Amino acid sequence: MQQLKPLTLRRNFSWTFIGNAIYATCQWGMLVVMAKLGSPEILGQFTLGLAITAPVMLFTNLHLRSVQATDARHQYVFGDYLGLRLISTVLALLMIALITLSAGYRWQTSLVILLIGLAKAFESISDVFYGLIQQHERMDRIAISLMIKGSLSLLLLGFGVYISGNLLWGVAGLVVAWGMVLFIYDIGSGALILNQTPQARCHLRTLTKLVSLSIPLGFVMMLISLNTNIPRYFIEQILGERELGIFAALAYLMVVGGMVVNALGESASPRLAKYYAVGDSTAFCQLLFKLVGIAAILGLTVVLIAIVAGRQILTLLYRPEYAEQANLFVWLMVAAGIRYISSFLGYGMTAARYFRIQIPLFVVVTSISAMTCFWLVPKQGLLGAAIALNISAVVQLGFSLAIVIYALHRLKNNSENNHAIY
Repeated sequence: MQQLKPLTLRRNFSWTFIGNAIYATCQWGMLVVMAKLGSPEILGQFTLGLAITAPVMLFTNLHLRSVQATDARHQYVFGDYLGLRLISTVLALLMIALITLSAGYRWQTSLVILLIGLAKAFESISDVFYGLIQQHERMDRIAISLMIKGSLSLLLLGFGVYISGNLLWGVAGLVVAWGMVLFIYDIGSGALILNQTPQARCHLRTLTKLVSLSIPLGFVMMLISLNTNIPRYFIEQILGERELGIFAALAYLMVVGGMVVNALGESASPRLAKYYAVGDSTAFCQLLFKLVGIAAILGLTVVLIAIVAGRQILTLLYRPEYAEQANLFVWLMVAAGIRYISSFLGYGMTAARYFRIQIPLFVVVTSISAMTCFWLVPKQGLLGAAIALNISAVVQLGFSLAIVIYALHRLKNNSENNHAIY
């Protein structure tokens, strides 16, 4: 029961870019607050919490948002997605608690991880509402939610760290911020689109089919997260929380270009899915080619900026001790540029409903990341971690391109099978 008229692709992109830009800026602002008011150790502790919770949450989320947004045939109702997300979020919290308590971290570190897990639980439920909104091509509602969440997060985390000098109170503020946005705004957006109060539906047979469809994407998202966080695990274990904090501060600047990539990818996903669903390979290929071209230009730009002004940027944004890693910054931006292209190819695979084949792809990529980190981090420190990121990024790009080419070939030659799931 659609109440809101879909926006154009251009307006959806504009809203998504603005929302993601403000949200990412606020997230970066949180890192700056911790770097300025605290120390690299505090920043490392926060990064460790994200690194522990993210793979678990991404796996149990099953990437339902993409499944919703590309459900061009409306095989499932929103209540199915919401019911599954509520169940999986509870499971994720239990898994995070088990991992944290069995890892033997200091009590304060454990509490930080658990609170970040709770904040991400609220974020996870908001995400399923984002999927509904994205399916109806009203990215303005998501953008407004992100802007509110980002601003509240920066305000409450910064206030908590400032008055206490302790990360624990800052993370508690994060929990409050994300919970408020979910209950006050996101649920209301869902009700506006559905023209009724959103309700979870727990039909076992339907949920089983939905899990079967989406669990490959859950594995893929977990593997992508592990691929990102594996260098952080090695850095924390071998070099310590201080070095992890420095690495995280520099690596977060990869997000600058990622904002454009995510905005375009999320806005274009429903359209890519429609093109593929109706067998329009020309339109699908043209749109995807434009996205990849933008990614290539963007990647080259961030690398050139890092080479020319990296040291000055790091000194201005953080502290002089961060600017000592200007060479590391360049390596991280190279990895970012490669990943921007891979991300758009990933949106193409998902729009084509090529889910299962992404599992072996990211198993290979994650395994290579772990092996190269095991080899390089003890020898070359933070630079070794950045080189490992580049190696895994190149492998991901090659395999992703091969899968997209195969999907297009199959679409052209077997249009009757263009909804097959792999």
